[in-house]
Amino acid sequence: MLWLILVHFVAACCAGPLVRWLGTRAFLVLALPPGAAALWAATRYGDVAAAGAGGSGVPVEQWDWIPALGVRIALRCDELSLLMVLIAGGIGALVMVYCAGYFRRDEPRLGAFAGTLTAFAGAMLGLVLADGLITLYVLWELTTVFSFLLVGHNSERRTNRRAALQALLVTTLGGLVMLVGFLMLGHAAGSYRLSRIVADPPASGPLVSAALVLVLVGALSKSAVWPFSFWLPGAMAAPTPVSAYLHAAAMVKAGVYLVARLAPGFADEVPWRGLVLVLGAATMLLGGWRALRETDLKLLLAFGTVSQLGFLVLLVGDGTRDAAVAGTAMILAHALFKAPLFLVVGIIDKLTGTRELDRLSGLGRALPWVCAVAVAAGLSMAGLPPLLGFAAKEAAVFALAAGRPAELWSLAAVVAGSALTTAYTLRFLWGAFGRKEGTPPWKPVPLPPRLRAGPAVFLPAACCALAGLVLGPGASWLDPLAAGYADTLPAVPGTRHPYHLALWHGFGAALGLSVLSWLLGCAVFAAGRMLGALGEKLSQVDGDQVFARALWGLERLSLQVTGSVQRGSLPVYLGTALVVLLAFEGIELVTEQPWTRLGPPRWYDSVPQLVVVLGVCAVAVLCVLARQRMKAAVLAGVTGYGAGVLYVLHGAPDLALTQFSVETVSLIVFVLVLRRLPACFPDEVRLWRARRVLHLVISVAAGALVAGLVHLALAARTAPPAGPRLTETTDHEGLKNVVATTLVDLRAWDTMGESSVLAVAAVGVTSLVYLRRRARMPVTTPLPGATGGEGRAEDGTAPATGRDSWQQPPAGRRDAWKLPAHPEAAPPRRSPVAPRRTWLAASATMAPEGRSVMFEVMARLVFHPFLVLSLYLLFCAENLPGGGFTAGLVAGLALAVRYLAGGRLELAAAAPVDAGFLLGLGLLIVTCTGLAGLFLGGSVLDGGTFHAELPVVGEFHAASPVLFDTGIYLLVLGVVLDVLRSLGSEIDRRMERERAKKARRRRQGVQEGTAPGAADGRAGT
Repeated sequence: MLWLILVHFVAACCAGPLVRWLGTRAFLVLALPPGAAALWAATRYGDVAAAGAGGSGVPVEQWDWIPALGVRIALRCDELSLLMVLIAGGIGALVMVYCAGYFRRDEPRLGAFAGTLTAFAGAMLGLVLADGLITLYVLWELTTVFSFLLVGHNSERRTNRRAALQALLVTTLGGLVMLVGFLMLGHAAGSYRLSRIVADPPASGPLVSAALVLVLVGALSKSAVWPFSFWLPGAMAAPTPVSAYLHAAAMVKAGVYLVARLAPGFADEVPWRGLVLVLGAATMLLGGWRALRETDLKLLLAFGTVSQLGFLVLLVGDGTRDAAVAGTAMILAHALFKAPLFLVVGIIDKLTGTRELDRLSGLGRALPWVCAVAVAAGLSMAGLPPLLGFAAKEAAVFALAAGRPAELWSLAAVVAGSALTTAYTLRFLWGAFGRKEGTPPWKPVPLPPRLRAGPAVFLPAACCALAGLVLGPGASWLDPLAAGYADTLPAVPGTRHPYHLALWHGFGAALGLSVLSWLLGCAVFAAGRMLGALGEKLSQVDGDQVFARALWGLERLSLQVTGSVQRGSLPVYLGTALVVLLAFEGIELVTEQPWTRLGPPRWYDSVPQLVVVLGVCAVAVLCVLARQRMKAAVLAGVTGYGAGVLYVLHGAPDLALTQFSVETVSLIVFVLVLRRLPACFPDEVRLWRARRVLHLVISVAAGALVAGLVHLALAARTAPPAGPRLTETTDHEGLKNVVATTLVDLRAWDTMGESSVLAVAAVGVTSLVYLRRRARMPVTTPLPGATGGEGRAEDGTAPATGRDSWQQPPAGRRDAWKLPAHPEAAPPRRSPVAPRRTWLAASATMAPEGRSVMFEVMARLVFHPFLVLSLYLLFCAENLPGGGFTAGLVAGLALAVRYLAGGRLELAAAAPVDAGFLLGLGLLIVTCTGLAGLFLGGSVLDGGTFHAELPVVGEFHAASPVLFDTGIYLLVLGVVLDVLRSLGSEIDRRMERERAKKARRRRQGVQEGTAPGAADGRAGT
């Protein structure tokens, strides 16, 4: 099962090249993974159905994820999961085939769309197979993210951006609430395995009730159940294939699936039934009513989907066996009639250019086959025989009629909702294919090539409708699957025989109520105009407006709070945090007085330590008193180097090496940033003595408090030190470096989290500097000696035009996470004066006053040794000081040397790769190394070794932590490169632009000043 999921993500990674190679036919290749999933589910149908309600023979796979917390990656395929796999895989494959004929070959970002849709199919497949709460949540959020990208595919349209953001906010907020419920439920049950929790639910109580409410909030928000139903109609701004798959068959069913999954264990809990039945019935009625008011065919289907989702939640959450049978059948029936209806709307939209039903006329005769598919799917949606929708709806009416007497109101709501379903089904079919007075009938026109190319846009819809038609008489084929899940729920007291799916159960109350709903629906459709006018008067405000106003109010409140609290003063921010720390911790220390139970502190171990500490304190005082910003930055760096010396004196060379590297990089960053700030601190700040005294008091008190807390923490140890155990573990593995072994093996989870933080920090730094889209920045100009360069003229002078180069790069140029070229600083192509090939381009690109010959010579000497040293530190970390983090910093320092010696163009030549590529590659290697242990039969981040005898090298030994460290190396190098390009090259470019503008203004001023004088001279003559 895991391989079925992973093959989707592998295919998603290959989607871009496939689309560039095959065009829209790449969707036919991408249809193979979901099709394979559906085929796998079909082959497991007999085994899973034979396992019965106990589920002892169902496929199960599991791996350790976080063993210390009892979290495992578990996949389980029972009857309900198998049904969802059939839907997600089968409908997904058909939608992929539909995309091959729906999209143009030159569709913008088609490769990204194809990859995202394929990845969503994989995430949805994993969601319905997940048996662990944490695994389910991760895949749940993946579907949310992929849905956001798919809805916002046409990002240049404001409606798409707004709809994508709305769906993301609603479903993400619900998902976070659901996560809290999962944690509470897992804690109460003592297990995070979903099957175990449902089979042996925890005892009822406030904790369980609160957890169920939180979980239901997440499930109902995902399935667009009231009051969260407003986001689904807005998501119809997505392309039609997205609506047919995500919003009819897959993602919106995730909440229904979760309710159905938890119902066997928690349907009798106090908050469950009231929430599920009331909200489900309300959603069914409100969605059906809104569908009758819509004139856009796609929105009509969207509100119909909302109504049907409420119906599904009501059935699967009822908690009785017969209702579960009906709910299972309706889940499949809904996918088989709603997906083809959306696909038909896409065909109509592409052919006619509109979805407004009052502008369509005569399509039934012009498109008879499309009309036939729509009629078959529509009749199934209305619940007419002999389609699967009829069998499912009659089962629902039977189950609710035989239910608890106190809940017969839900039967009345279902009958009324079914009448509305019949009415908006007739409205859809009439609006899409009927002839209307005053509207000219649509005349067939030459079809677009993609619609004329073949059956790709018609067969998927036809297959779904045909399946609904075949499974109506063959409903008994589904009964083993539906009954296998439903048997886990109790039957309604008083029922003699369990209900079984079939097309015909004879004449009875269920059939009579179905006929009543059809007749009422026809009456509602006949009185459509009058009811539509009434609806306009009754519903002046909808959920979308309420959400928009709430979001606007939240933004306004946040702006007001930010404006009143954040005044742009860093000392105020830091002082506030320190005062709060002093207040809370100081009160605790004063009241408890823990120092009375401690012995005297040990101030130092050797005289050199005392000397270094006194020196660092003296430098810190000088840093505070410094007048120049650069001087303060250098002195602050000296204090960091002093901490590194203390590490050396304590015998921690790994920490010292890291500290020295970090301080060096930090000092370079300080220098780059300070170029844009005044050389000295403002005078008024220094003259305000009262504030400086206050800053001094707060800082000294905070420093003393932190020192005291450290002393208390060291003295309050209750557990034995971990050092000896770490040393023993390292010796057992045959290693010598405890620090490196801890970072990349024993505590690799912490290192993985820190690597993610580094990547986020790099993105944050870049976003603060680059205020414009990087995608519009062309790659830097080639260095001297390269052919086809652009920039200066042959004589080395700048071109006459002074505009900056923000235009779209020409064809053949790569868009990159790089600094754009700039005419004022571009090097000459081949100057007769400059040598044909230079290692440093400073002689041709930098002004003489900005060059340092000594620094250029040192750059030539240390660049390559720095790179070799970084590789040495990377691979020697098992036994000697080093590691991926330190090695990445050293390699970054080598690039910094090249940049400081030759400028931004030299940096582009030294690192011709994107910083984003290095960041992504590093994260990918770290993640894949962690997952490798899982695939090899262990847990996530389990270490492994490889031994071999190579012909020339001899004995070769490699360990997975080395590969993990390589990912950290690339990640840190990408961070440093991104900082150099953001705070170095980008600021250089802006400074060059400013100097060029000033020079142009001076030239213009000189010309304007000399022209009148010349004119006066000529007049005097």
